[in-house]
Amino acid sequence: MSSFLIVAAAYLLGSIPFGYLAGKLLKGIDIRQYGSGNIGTTNIHRILGLKPAIIVLILDVAKGLLPVLLARYFTDSTTLHLVTGFAAIVGHNWPLFLKFRGGKGIATSIGVFIGLAPLVLLIGCIVGGLVIAVTRYVSLGSIIGALSAPIAMIILDMPPVYIFFGIIICIMVIWRHRENIVRLLNGTENKLGTKVKIENEGK
Repeated sequence: MSSFLIVAAAYLLGSIPFGYLAGKLLKGIDIRQYGSGNIGTTNIHRILGLKPAIIVLILDVAKGLLPVLLARYFTDSTTLHLVTGFAAIVGHNWPLFLKFRGGKGIATSIGVFIGLAPLVLLIGCIVGGLVIAVTRYVSLGSIIGALSAPIAMIILDMPPVYIFFGIIICIMVIWRHRENIVRLLNGTENKLGTKVKIENEGK
């Protein structure tokens, strides 16, 4: 399989909007019109409940992991592995199937890091999880966890190409959370467990 096909497949798989599909299938709604307007796990949990959120989380993680595994199966090129993972995350954030209006890439990034740098992921999850546990702000935990990734890569003395990748993903996460950052600064960000009522449900 050519490098182009691998990267293209990663983007297309990343573009599958599982959160959006869950809203349509379970409640007949456009999930982007409720809560934070995001198609990711946190907003799914806020609007549809825990079980749909877990399912969406698993699927979003898988669409980050599977392209990386595919790339590693067909080639030994580290650069292609990283580019493939990046394409999957870009697909989730800017999906072809939703006119490039997607999520924030955390779950898909987790899948990518499972395939590329599991120890870095573990560190990021511990750091981000602690922030969420203390503050109950998922967005803040996601941002801090992302910031820890390139730092962990430097500490672990990983190759420069990995560190560069970690920095790019970190910047992307911060950019995608810019509205959350504003709400955090204003004290209006929703905490973990906040529910949103769906008006005209089923109509």
